[in-house]
Amino acid sequence: MALDEPKDNDKVFEVDGFTYLVEQEFIKKASPIKVDFSYMGFKLDSAIDLGAGCGSCGTKGSCCS
Repeated sequence: MALDEPKDNDKVFEVDGFTYLVEQEFIKKASPIKVDFSYMGFKLDSAIDLGAGCGSCGTKGSCCS
């Protein structure tokens, strides 16, 4: 997930006050996509195996899947 501006090939979803942009070709591969928010951040589930995730993205640590 990243901050982005809408492009012509994006599908736009408005859910609970959030706007999600998903590239239409990616949606075909990843559906269904689910985003859950908690006090610790968010969890992203999809039909694509995203790996185990990481605990240090956005910090000086490294991400590994």
